[in-house]
Amino acid sequence: MFARVSTLFAMFFLGLALMVSATPAALKPVARDTIPASQCNTGDLQCCNTVENADSPSAAALLGLLGVVVQGLDVLVGLTCTPITVIGVGSGANCVQQPVCCENNNFNGLINIGCTPVNLGL
Repeated sequence: MFARVSTLFAMFFLGLALMVSATPAALKPVARDTIPASQCNTGDLQCCNTVENADSPSAAALLGLLGVVVQGLDVLVGLTCTPITVIGVGSGANCVQQPVCCENNNFNGLINIGCTPVNLGL
């Protein structure tokens, strides 16, 4: 019985590794209009490693694994995000990746739905 369980886990992690390796390494950033950080009234200010459309292969795979259904495929999704404090914005917040304002942050930063790029310099 233990052999069956370990085989199942091995197959799961192998499949997960294949899905991750099948995604493109260099994704083009999604061009969207940015808003000033002070106008982030739709959700929390986040710093995301990547921001993609919900129909991109890597975002779709992650959404599928989490069982999340997104209304509309043109919705921006932030992946692996951390919050940016409002205090940090005025004093030179450092977000090397993509600062965004996201509506739905229910997955502890792993995935944020309904994101809008922001400009921290304004």
